[in-house]
Amino acid sequence: MDYLALPKIDLHCHLDGSVRPQTLLDLAAQQNIQLPSTDINDISQLMIAPETCPDLGEYLQRFALPLSVMQTTQALERISFELFEDAALENVKYLEVRFGPLLHTEQGLTVEQIIDSVIQGMQRAESQYDIKGNYILSLLRHMPKETINPVIDAGTKFLGKGVVAFDLAGGEAPGFCEEFIPHAQYAQEKGYHITIHAGEQGEGQNVYDAITQLGAERIGHGIHIKGHPQAYQLVKQKMTALETCPSSNIQTKAVNKLIEHPIKDFYLDAVPVTINTDNRTVSDTTMTKEVQKVIETFNLTREDYVNIYKTSVEHAFTGDEIKQYLLTFVA
Repeated sequence: MDYLALPKIDLHCHLDGSVRPQTLLDLAAQQNIQLPSTDINDISQLMIAPETCPDLGEYLQRFALPLSVMQTTQALERISFELFEDAALENVKYLEVRFGPLLHTEQGLTVEQIIDSVIQGMQRAESQYDIKGNYILSLLRHMPKETINPVIDAGTKFLGKGVVAFDLAGGEAPGFCEEFIPHAQYAQEKGYHITIHAGEQGEGQNVYDAITQLGAERIGHGIHIKGHPQAYQLVKQKMTALETCPSSNIQTKAVNKLIEHPIKDFYLDAVPVTINTDNRTVSDTTMTKEVQKVIETFNLTREDYVNIYKTSVEHAFTGDEIKQYLLTFVA
């Protein structure tokens, strides 16, 4: 199978985890930011998480360096463009990128300026390549709750024009959903789709709560529904798509090795699963690599892959016109 030539869709990809190492060096030089090294190999090592981290916290440390240079409109526009460019060059036809606008305010940018900058980068890539995309606004669970609704408000003017959804990300504590019910409801009222990081670190109950309490239409990761019958049945009943990220799940110890990942079991049991990168740089991956790993590890056929691709199309936060276009690649 020619994995590069396969059409692909990535519904779970973080902007700050997908910065090119050379771009980090370029931007640091432009912005007079002191890096631990100016050697591309050293910088790459600092940006890429080990194949096996002791936990999610170790993995998340890899975001500090990229964020240090992502505080200007020009940097955000460039990094957004380059992410969509990289994806387009490996035949990703549709990409939803999530990012936390509040992580980019250190030099005084407004949330509106930040969102506008990444959309401009995406649109520049769309004009040059055969790729479509949208942005998801991620709010970090450890940040002050009073900062959430202003981000939702700032993003509202971009809904349908590059912004499509609300997300909660960051470290996953048991029972976190209850605290965020008012914010998820507020986002829904404003017209946002809802996707929530849940069930990544052993808490299947969080997936159940994300769907029942927060109205999640998709779940980021969600793999630990496997040990939680109620969450599993709810995902199946509501056809809530799981945004699985195989390489990332191994790095963060959500699963020990790929063969133990539940993606094939889910697929065979008609649980809606999608294949995604999570963080292209931090996980040192591409959609081509992720698709190849899954197909070869679990002995899937091209038909199986097409079914997973169609699931991604069905659950993408985009309009019918783009969905019909995306289906032409596997017709």
